[in-house]
Amino acid sequence: MAVYRFGVWSNQRRFRLTRWLTSKCYGLMKMVSEIVTGVDLDRGVKLGKGFHIVHPGMVYIHPETVFGDRCGVMHNVTIGTNMGAGVPVIGNDVFIGTGACVLGKVRIGDNVRIAANSLVITDVPADSVAIGVPAKICPSFDRLRGRKKQPGTQKQEATAQTAPAEAVPTSQAAGSKA
Repeated sequence: MAVYRFGVWSNQRRFRLTRWLTSKCYGLMKMVSEIVTGVDLDRGVKLGKGFHIVHPGMVYIHPETVFGDRCGVMHNVTIGTNMGAGVPVIGNDVFIGTGACVLGKVRIGDNVRIAANSLVITDVPADSVAIGVPAKICPSFDRLRGRKKQPGTQKQEATAQTAPAEAVPTSQAAGSKA
């Protein structure tokens, strides 16, 4: 990550000579870090806050890929193009498992889990899991756990969250502040 941050910083230098010199230093550091860590993370990648590579090693990310906040990537992951134009755009709170490949111009929604050794070549909606080669989409975590949502539970939860504060008697409200 330090080499990535240095590369982004060097690319933002205003003066041409400074940018050239720092870019040469970045190129050397990137080459050494790829050999040592096995991670190819170019300075063109747009990373959100909290991005982390859980186990470095054999991670290849296309330079134009965009990551949201709090994304995690395991080892032996490839994220890039599929012999054509367009790169993946990955949402917030996404976890990409070991050996997974995300290829082509696909959108990965928020709160998505991509299982180990999966091949994702189609869009993945938010709050779902992608499993298999090619990846099949499971719409929610509840479906994987075998739970079925009751039709009335969402409505009851919504009304409980939006209940007005006046419904609490004033004697209880005053007692809870003390």
